[in-house]
Amino acid sequence: MKILLPIFYLPPISWFSFFVDPENEIIFEQYENFPKQTYRNRTNIYGANGKLSLIIPMNHNGTRLLKDIEVSTREKWQKIHWKSIKTAYQTTPYFEFYEDQLAEIYTLKTKSLLEFNLHAIKVIQKILKIEKKFTLTEEYIREPESLNYRNHFSAKEKIGVDLEEYFQSFSDKYGFLPDLSILDLICNKGPESLTYIKNIKFK
Repeated sequence: MKILLPIFYLPPISWFSFFVDPENEIIFEQYENFPKQTYRNRTNIYGANGKLSLIIPMNHNGTRLLKDIEVSTREKWQKIHWKSIKTAYQTTPYFEFYEDQLAEIYTLKTKSLLEFNLHAIKVIQKILKIEKKFTLTEEYIREPESLNYRNHFSAKEKIGVDLEEYFQSFSDKYGFLPDLSILDLICNKGPESLTYIKNIKFK
């Protein structure tokens, strides 16, 4: 089954349920016009004060295509994001185990949002121990033949998915926060993360 997926920054857990499914042939959309306020340049983690959005600042160079979008080099966002992640997850059961691999995400020097996101996804693949191949679109097709999930995941609205609760570091204060970045699952569930993803049920 061909699945057209958006390319996100450290995607939410539900995104990975489509990505890791062996029945799915994954195609990443790179020719879409860049939509604002989406997971394409933001990810949600569980901070000490609840949900925390990490947003990659854009360099407004006039382009609209996702594949040409550049990230800002003026702000030290990579350093800030990594510090926020360490602060949020350093007390989780598996952060120390994966810390060096996760740090690799923020060593990449690139102006390309697309390149950075793909690099981050590949790092996560290594952690999850999955070798999932994918292709990139060669043009924008308004009504593709493949299943279109370009607009399926919203950074603002809940999607119809049942996620089993698991322990999160600050859940005693704010309760369980579902469908955060894949980082949240990895740091809290470790080697059980892939099994958790495969068991996700959509409504």
